Amino acid sequence: MTVNMPDGPNSALFPPRGERRRVDDYLTRSLADANDRVVAGPVTPTFDPDAFTRELDEIDFRTPRALDDLLAWTVARMECGVVHITHPRYFGLFNPAPTFPSQCADRIVSAFNPQLATFTTSPVPVAIEEHVIRCIARRVGFPGTVAGHFTTGGAEANFTALICALTRANPAFAREGARAFNGAPVCYISREAHLAWLKIAHQAGVGRDAIRLINTDGSGRMDPASLAAAVNADGDAGRVPAMIVATAGTTVAGMVDPLPACAAIARSAGVWYHVDAAWGGAAIASERFRHILAGIEQADSITIDAHKWFATTMGCGMFITRHGAVLSSAFQVATSYMPSNLPSLDPYVNSVQWSRRFLGLRLFLALAAAGWSGFAAHVERTLDLVELLKSELIDHGWRICNAPQLAVICMEPPPGSRDVRSIVRGVVDSGRAWVSLAAFEKRDVIRACLTNGETMLEDLKSLVAILNEIARGCSGSAPSS
Repeated sequence: MTVNMPDGPNSALFPPRGERRRVDDYLTRSLADANDRVVAGPVTPTFDPDAFTRELDEIDFRTPRALDDLLAWTVARMECGVVHITHPRYFGLFNPAPTFPSQCADRIVSAFNPQLATFTTSPVPVAIEEHVIRCIARRVGFPGTVAGHFTTGGAEANFTALICALTRANPAFAREGARAFNGAPVCYISREAHLAWLKIAHQAGVGRDAIRLINTDGSGRMDPASLAAAVNADGDAGRVPAMIVATAGTTVAGMVDPLPACAAIARSAGVWYHVDAAWGGAAIASERFRHILAGIEQADSITIDAHKWFATTMGCGMFITRHGAVLSSAFQVATSYMPSNLPSLDPYVNSVQWSRRFLGLRLFLALAAAGWSGFAAHVERTLDLVELLKSELIDHGWRICNAPQLAVICMEPPPGSRDVRSIVRGVVDSGRAWVSLAAFEKRDVIRACLTNGETMLEDLKSLVAILNEIARGCSGSAPSS
């Protein structure tokens, strides 16, 4: 029988090596030029939605297009079509400009494209990630034996914590789900905690009503007395307290719950104690500020998002626990087509994910290049700049509503100013900076979070000037009513 040799690879999908190098060099230069323009331009999108829709409709995949043209089009549209979190006057959410080493990591991972389900198929990447997890755990103060892995973000890491807590509270949960409990399992978070916990409880099968929202002490931190009372009341009512979550860096105000007090209540009640340090976890790098996280070492598990204060590219979370056996029992599975089943090494039997990207290289390269001292300087510089911003605002009559432990300021304008919502709209619509509207302790505030490692003092002064102009209603860039 004669078998015809198939044609060679599609050159559009798998171009020759020389062509790849040319395009790669072009893209490197194009992105660098775009970044220069972003820093000098507006923070907010400037694209024409109607024109973009027409352009997008024309790319119907029927006719192949030159990659050079597609790359140029994509970079140009990204330049005008996103809020630029890499801009030094982006004072928005916890999404900083990524470090250059982490950007390099993404390029390396894309080229090799390893599959990190098992140690057998990717021994070097799995070992690198495990090394980073151990180093972070030691810095936190966890004992020598820990387990953990990189996640797509804080939501996955926190979901993992809830699954571990429920599994330890009742091992039959792995087979029977919430039906295994004699009473409804419940979990405790602060009212200022990230409400992704509601979705996590839904996803875990215990329902959103399982999340108890605990009152704060008036400063944005969970009130220990209210927490203890809620745990006792649920126990008396036949419910099953399964996990207490303390937040180390609330989304709105950057506040840190009283970690030692929360740990003591968890120990007394015999429940899993988790610290959601997605934002604040990077404070472990600084000897000067790590006291902010005192008590985190008592946790059963922690979440840290490397794509927040550790400034890797999106998304890159971490889950770490001192209870490796619980983690393995929660996610253990066996199948014939996997090359190995090593609970101590294989990520697919220790995590939600099966196929997984090599995320840990982003933090590995950044930590290796800068060291703990470099990240300490990064964290300390951020907090020093926030103090300067706070002083500037107070000097201009603004009221600071929170006592910032991390790099977030919640503010109200001077008397006689426009209302908070109008000011936020004005700042954002001006394109000169980006701040957000938030509710802190039941009142509207303007929230500014300093996340960019390249933000300078001049950028802070510009923000204050913009806020003052729009608060007084004298900026031509402010929106009309």
